Amino acid sequence: MTTTGKIVIVGGGVTGLTTGVALLEAGFPVHLVSAEIPGPTSIAAGAMWGPYLVEPWSKVRRWSLVSFDAFRGLAGDPATGVRMVSGVEAARNPMPVPEWSTLLPDFRECTPEELPAGFQGGHRFTVPLVDMPVYLQYLLRRFQQAGGTVLRRYVRTLDEIDDGSVIVNCAGLGAGELAADESVRPIRGQHVVVKNPGISEFFSEDTGLSPDLLCIYPHGETVVLGGTAIDGEASLQEDPAAAKAIVERCAAVEPRLVNAEVVGSRVGARPTRPEVRVEAHSRHDGVRVLHNYGHGGSGVTLSWGCAEEIVQLVTAGR
Repeated sequence: MTTTGKIVIVGGGVTGLTTGVALLEAGFPVHLVSAEIPGPTSIAAGAMWGPYLVEPWSKVRRWSLVSFDAFRGLAGDPATGVRMVSGVEAARNPMPVPEWSTLLPDFRECTPEELPAGFQGGHRFTVPLVDMPVYLQYLLRRFQQAGGTVLRRYVRTLDEIDDGSVIVNCAGLGAGELAADESVRPIRGQHVVVKNPGISEFFSEDTGLSPDLLCIYPHGETVVLGGTAIDGEASLQEDPAAAKAIVERCAAVEPRLVNAEVVGSRVGARPTRPEVRVEAHSRHDGVRVLHNYGHGGSGVTLSWGCAEEIVQLVTAGR
């Protein structure tokens, strides 16, 4: 067993980078290993704060609040890609108030005039909206400036890691294989990026468990349009038919998008699990392994809260 005291993080997406920053800023030496840094699924995220189909709520509530506060603090710096944005989430049927509504101070029911045609209910609120390509580069810079080191390498098994006293499994979809956890499954998501025709507020539809999502996330000069949620599919190949359908769904709600110029598509595979896993165990040789995966479509929303818990687990084990 190593005695270096170094923490090795496996995974270069938003979870791995955020966890790395939190550990470094708590005073621990950190080395991050991943085939891709930043990870493609994180780059493809929308990404609006909101606990989306993720459990257990007792922990998700706390993690989400920690992240909300962290993002609100970052929103004043354009270099982070984080902004506080107002908008509407609506449904074509009567819409129940979500559990997370109590976390937002300005959450309120929409008036009929605020709803697009065909929608029966909705809510207005202000949340962090994150431009992921910008934000992930900010996280990587912050990680490296804090003294973190990176190695771009594919990790097939956690037993390959022989130079750390603690290993943190943040490998997203690959985390399940590394942990021999068969409960992890992919949910393929695709977004389309278009030039912004003047949209400043977000819009999202509560589509329940439908594979066809509808979201409009403005990021300055571009707008990210969504989306899809194909359960069990992990391919990162762009689907032109799905992209066309996404634009059409969004343009039906926001007419300014009808002739918006398409910049490209982003595809990711959400690492989904019945419950998010943040816990510790020991490897056969005594090395502590901490798991931080299974966030599904809420990886950004939970990132800082789960990272804080990893720091607490590392501290408790020292």
